[in-house]
Amino acid sequence: MNHPFPKRIQMILAQLLLLLPSSRLSASSTDDCARSNKGDYVVLLHGLGRTCLSMKRLEWTLKKERYQVVNLTYPSTRLSLQELATNWLPQMLSEQTPEASAKIHFVTHSLGGIILREHLQDHKIPNPGRVVMLAPPNHGSEVADKLQHNIFYKFFTGPAGQELGTKASRTLTWEGAAQFELGIIAGDRSLNPWLSAYIGGPNDGKVSVQSAKLEGMQDFLVVHHSHTWMMWRQDVTAAISGFLNSGRFPGKAAPFS
Repeated sequence: MNHPFPKRIQMILAQLLLLLPSSRLSASSTDDCARSNKGDYVVLLHGLGRTCLSMKRLEWTLKKERYQVVNLTYPSTRLSLQELATNWLPQMLSEQTPEASAKIHFVTHSLGGIILREHLQDHKIPNPGRVVMLAPPNHGSEVADKLQHNIFYKFFTGPAGQELGTKASRTLTWEGAAQFELGIIAGDRSLNPWLSAYIGGPNDGKVSVQSAKLEGMQDFLVVHHSHTWMMWRQDVTAAISGFLNSGRFPGKAAPFS
């Protein structure tokens, strides 16, 4: 009989690995996080200070569903939001999504969603698909407001970390509706009560549920998970798969309005 203990230990070790500084992971992880070879594309964009390993469970799940999954580490703490959106992202898409007939979907976490929004203000995605954003600070984060002048925060989050406050960039203060098919998942559980104290209302420890919302979204889902580990939860991966397939999160009584 198979014993569940070893598998549980493997999951714990995989999650603990995500806590290592991104600079230690980026050199080795980029080669390990690549693209599968069937179906439409799904581009995964991790959050600030993370690597492609933080999106690994989503990569595994979506590959099983026969998507071509692009999951690469990007220099989230070294480049500004504009540099990531106008230089890094277009070049990556050109190299990693060459099949013109395949749709390009996106699943983003935190900063990844803001990079995509910034990119779409001035660029068009060829053959665009659906977008799922996890915990996006679409109207900024009060945590970034509070810590923006902290020397340690500045050192570890870089230029992009300074652009995630509630009034820090044109993307976060832009009031227009999303012009793409969008589903958003927000968390309402925090692992850090100290950071949550700076945020009004339900939040995931870094981003409020209210800030995650964006005008024009097709669906919105609140899950009882934290900002850090949301993308590893089974109900979240199932919701993402459902939205990419149908444009709605599964299991809801009525469409979002």
